[in-house]
Order: sequence, then structure tokens, then C-alpha cells
Amino acid sequence: MAEAHQAVAFQFTITPEGIDLHLSYQALSQIYLSGLRSWKKRISRIKNRIIKGVYPASPSSWLFVVIAILATMYMQSDPSMGLIAKIREHLPLSLSLSAQGQTVLSVLLFSTLLWLSLILALRFCLKLLLSYHRWMFELHGRISTKTKVWATLVRLLSSRKPLLYSYQTSLPHLPVPSIKDTLERYLESVKPLLDVDGFQRMTRLAAEFEKSLGNRLQKYLKLKALWATNYVSDWWEEYVYLRSRSPIMVNSNYYGMDFLYVTPTSTQAARAGNTITALFLYRRCVFFSRIPGTVIPLCAAQCERMFNTTRTPGEETDVLQHWQDSEFVAVYHRGRYFRLWVYRAGRLLSPREIQYQIQRILDDPSPPSPGEDKLGALTAGNRTPWAQMRKQFFSSGVNKRSLDCIEKAAFFVTLDDQEEGMMGENPSVNLDRYAKSLLHGKCYDRWFDKSFSVVVYKNGKNGLNAEHSWADAPIVAHLWEFTLATDAFHLGYTADGNCKGEIEHSLPPPQRLSWDIPLQVSESLAVAQALADDVDCHVFPFREFGKGRIKKMKLSPDSFVQLALQLAYYRDRGTFCLTYEASMTRLFREGRTETVRSSSNESCAFVLALEAGEDREHCHKLLRKAAEKHQNLYRLAMTGSGIDRHLFCLYVVSKYLGVESPFLKEVLSEPWRLSTSQTPVQQMELFDLVNHPEFISLGGGFGPVADDGYGVSYIIMGEEMINFHVSCKHSCTETDSHKFGSQISQAMMDLMTLLNPDFKEATKANPDKQS
Repeated sequence: MAEAHQAVAFQFTITPEGIDLHLSYQALSQIYLSGLRSWKKRISRIKNRIIKGVYPASPSSWLFVVIAILATMYMQSDPSMGLIAKIREHLPLSLSLSAQGQTVLSVLLFSTLLWLSLILALRFCLKLLLSYHRWMFELHGRISTKTKVWATLVRLLSSRKPLLYSYQTSLPHLPVPSIKDTLERYLESVKPLLDVDGFQRMTRLAAEFEKSLGNRLQKYLKLKALWATNYVSDWWEEYVYLRSRSPIMVNSNYYGMDFLYVTPTSTQAARAGNTITALFLYRRCVFFSRIPGTVIPLCAAQCERMFNTTRTPGEETDVLQHWQDSEFVAVYHRGRYFRLWVYRAGRLLSPREIQYQIQRILDDPSPPSPGEDKLGALTAGNRTPWAQMRKQFFSSGVNKRSLDCIEKAAFFVTLDDQEEGMMGENPSVNLDRYAKSLLHGKCYDRWFDKSFSVVVYKNGKNGLNAEHSWADAPIVAHLWEFTLATDAFHLGYTADGNCKGEIEHSLPPPQRLSWDIPLQVSESLAVAQALADDVDCHVFPFREFGKGRIKKMKLSPDSFVQLALQLAYYRDRGTFCLTYEASMTRLFREGRTETVRSSSNESCAFVLALEAGEDREHCHKLLRKAAEKHQNLYRLAMTGSGIDRHLFCLYVVSKYLGVESPFLKEVLSEPWRLSTSQTPVQQMELFDLVNHPEFISLGGGFGPVADDGYGVSYIIMGEEMINFHVSCKHSCTETDSHKFGSQISQAMMDLMTLLNPDFKEATKANPDKQS
């Protein structure tokens, strides 16, 4: 109880002599310092809003304008052409100012209006410039004069170092493509996947849709585009993610892995200490808008809900809840939940102090309360039962208070009692088990509703599981890159594997959360367990070559991998399928993703020619033609000329209007049997892979989208490695993640051999490269 008494600022007792007041100066000091931190954050928030609001100008430019106007007035010149005098005439008579004072006030008002007008003009010019995307379609080394002029003007207008959100108001809105263009691109994408009769049928349905319902739906969509910041994002978040009633575990959430070859420390509490510290340092960068920017201005809206965010279940639709700040994390260990404060008296605890607090949790021998150990299974099962139970059992009392601690935490931490990673006598099998652990764990030892959950294993390995509705993988990848690099290279560890820093031993222990749980989670756990058991994961590093050799062949590494996936799928299933590759639309305000339909006429023609044994020169030409087509499709998707988001929004409008479209219904029901995504490496400067090549990230992965399909994620690390994550379902007899992984490796080798026949001989001469 000593800690509880320390938390009380004052106590009093009533005696015959009167009231005896006892002040706790330590507690008052804590309150004062915490309040001071809150005010500092408020002031910083206001400062950042001002800096962001006036970008591309600066707050100091206002003073420059004022001084310039005053100087010209002093020289008996009126740059306002009589407006300053007009302002002076309309000043309130009650102002008891001298004539000179009224003139100065009029100059200040005019200067401020002029300054604001210049900001709006600069912002409008920057928005026009950022609407130009033809630079993406130009060949490397053949940049047009128009693009060179464009790049110079953008640099001039954004010469001030931008903050994270500086470009938000200058980014263009996502354009609505024409119905005709979208339908033409759609029919082109499905032509290699349908027989003659099927394609004629879809062509007829598309023509009927364009002539009748399409134009009507398009008008409503254009009206929304005029009114909304982004005509896709809110509907995409609601209907694709939040309204889904199936489990988000495996179906929606995705994972990120630790380093492949190294573990900075084998001490679980120490790794947790540095990881938590690094994540809070990143949150500080987000708050102060100090995240390293990109060369290209991108929308940063998704970063706003990275921390202190939870997806709360509803009977019909879920809701994303975000809190402004949180000074603690929720921790799960051996069936028990804890609240761990990471701030004390307004300061972030040192990594060593957080390690000390984590060790207290690990050493706590108390057993879980009845029903507590598997409580997290509620977040892993179907959404409607979880919403009903939350309303019935967690809306008041001790359960609500404890649930609030989890949902309002900055993020969730699981201290796993298993050991994971590429280790032991069978590292490949252990990597697969590591992936499954991060994807679903035991189905009850993660809180899948949190924006992200960090998992720290007994042997010091870590990873994370991220909820998908609030942001897409590149945002989380950026966070995780920073965390791994900060942990290993900046915070570091002592020689004995502990965190650095001093410990304040008077820290109150982590708070154990209390529950009164009269319910059983067996139904949700059974649903989640069946889903988890059905997932087949395979993770493998492809070491034979990487982007360095691919670029020497003058091909895009992403296009190369996508063509290898097409070849591998054809060899695996004997046919082609609708292929999903995620691309981002963050060149536009509040942009998220668009689909690249990687299975094209050109890619199918190449695969068929290669498998038919046609001559090498012909296959070589078809390969380059297919790669060029893929790059063009990717660029179209990034610049707002994709297919699927437009058709999706037209479908949503039709539902609102209560009209049926056979064309849209069929398009939206087509399964994506091959769903792919590249995990981008965005901060290579944080990783010195030349001097520390062992610090290779494994990337991350996701579950299969279709029951009879594959999910494939890949990360292109450095110059000589590509890591693949393959998933499918055991329940489908036609899919096998290990077999498909072997097909991918062989397809990669065959494509490189086609481009460079000497590669095969070089590989034979160096067999260790393949081991």
C-alpha cells in the first residue's frame, strides 16, 4: 500500500484540535511536473499547427512583410494603393489611438491580409505543381524539359524544410477517372483470364452499364469528390474494414518481423525496454512532426492514429477510437494484464527503468483471475459476439476500467513465453512458426483491436501485429524500421545485454488490472483457433541475387518479382488468376491504396511462351514488354487512374441508391487468388548494411485473401537479398505454401537465366550462394 499512499497529494484527519493536514510534497511535485509536460505539449501542438498552417511560407515571413510595408510608408509611398487609408477610416472610433498609432495598426492589418493572401497563392501554386505526375512515366535519364522546370519550381516553393504534415493542404485531391477509361482498363485486365464467351459476356455487361446506370452513378461520385477530401478513403475504411463481421485476426491484421540473423540481446526484459523506448521516441517525432520526410511529398494523415488508438467492436460496424495522449502501455504476460506507466513526473523513463519494470512483471508469481487468461480471444473471433459481450459485461464497473486501460494505452505489449526466430537444427521450420506466432499467436495472447501490438519473446526476439483499418503497411513499416534501428544502433545495450541508463528504484510497480468475468470466451476462441490452425505460412530469404543484379539487367525489381510470381502461379495451378498488388495513392490528400492488376495480357503471353519452350530471344523481348507494362500499370494506379477503387465507389453509390448492377456485382465478387504486396524499405540511412550486413530485416506478411489462394509479401533488402512471406490455407487441397515458395525461387532463377545466360553457369560454380 506504500505506493498508493505516495500517489496521494494530501491527507487530513479530524482531531479535537481541528483539521490536521498532511501534504505530500513528492506527490505535489509529480503533479506539477506532469502538468508542466502537458502544457509544453499544448504549446508545441499550437506551434506546429501555425507552422503547418502557413506552409510553404514561414511565421517569420509575416514580420518581413510588415517591415517592408512600414518602410515603403516611411518613404512616402503607398504600396496598398489606398487600402491602408480605407482600413484606417473604418477603425472603431472607440480606439483611443493617436494618428500615428492608427496608421501603424492599419499597416499591421493590411500586412497580415497581404501575407495570408500570399500564403494562399503559394499554396495554390504548389497544389497545381503537385498535380503534375507525368514525371513518373518518363524513362530514367530521359527527363523532359517540362519535368525539369517542374522539379525546380517545386524545390523553390518547398525550400523550407517541411514538417510531417506541412504538405497536407497543398496535396491535390484524388481525381475521379472517366467511366469509359475505367471500363476499358478493366476489360483489358480480365481478357487473359476469360475464355472467348466469358470475355464477350463481360464486354456486353460493361457496355450496358456504361450506357445506362454508369453515368448516373458517376455524377453522384463526382459530386462527392467536389465535397469530400478524398472520394474513396472514408468508404474504403468503413465498408472494407470496419463493417466486416468476420475475425480481423489473420483476415485483416498483418505482422512485422525482427532482424533475420541477429538478436541485439537475449534478455527479454531488456529487449522490451529498448523497443518500448524506441516506439515512444517515434511517437514524439510524430507529435512534433519531426519524422524524416520523403523526396516526394506524400500524405501523412494515416500517422495521426498510429498511437493511442483502438478499434472498438459494434454489432453492425466497428469504430476507430483515438485519444490525444497516453502515458502508459498495456502488457500481457502469462494470462495477466498490467498497466505500465512509462512517464514519471513528465519525463520518459529510461530504457533501463522500463526494463526494470518489465522484469517486475516477469517475476510476478500471481495467477490469472478466472477468465482473464483467454480474454483476448474476444478480439480474435467474430465481431458481433464481441460487441454484444462488450456491451453486456464491459460497460461499467471494474471490467470497464480495466478495458479502458487496454484501449487507451499507447500500444499493447505481449511478453511471450516462447522462443522464436531462425534458430535450431531446422531454421526454415522455425521461421514459419515465427510468422504464425506473430500473425495469430495463441489467439488469446494478443489484443488484435489495438492499432498495433508488440510481441517480445523469451529469447529476445520481437515483432509486431498491426490492425489494418487505421493505416496501410508502409506506415507501420516506417515505424518498425525506426524502432529496430533505434533499438540496435542508438539505444544499444551494455556488455551483459541490459539496457543503458540509471534506475530510480522508488518507481511504483506496474498496476495489475482487475476483472470480474462471468462469461466464457470459448465460442470466440474456437472460431479463432480454427482459423489459426488453417493458416499455412512459409517464410524464406532468397539469397541468389537481389535488386542489384536485376537493375543491371535494366528492369524494375518489383516488376521482375511480379513476373516471377505469375510464372510460379502458372506452374503451380496450370492457369492464370486475378492478381492483386497493393500500390499507394498518398500523392493525393488522404490517399491510401489502389490495386495493380499484375496479371496482364503481356505477362500471360510471356509465361506461355516461356513454358512452351519458344526461343530465348523471343521470350526475352516478351519479358521486357511485360515488365514495362507492369510499371505502367503501377504508375497509373499511383496517379489516380486505377480500376478497382473507382468501381468499388460506384458500387457503394448503387447500394445507397438501391439499384442493382449485374456488372458491378460480378466485378466486386471476383476472388483475388494471388494477393501480393511489397514491404517498402524507406529509411535505408538508418541501417549501415555495408558495415553491418547481418542487420537484415525479414519484413512482414499477411494471411491469404481467398480460401483457395495465396498471400505473398516480399521485401527487397539491400542489393543481394529478397525475403518472401507466403500464406495459404491447409483446408484447400490445391494450395501449399512451401511448394509455392519453391516455385517462386525457381521462377526467379529462370527469369534471371533468361536475361543473363551466364548467370546459370556462375550459380553452378558457386553452389554456396544457394545454400
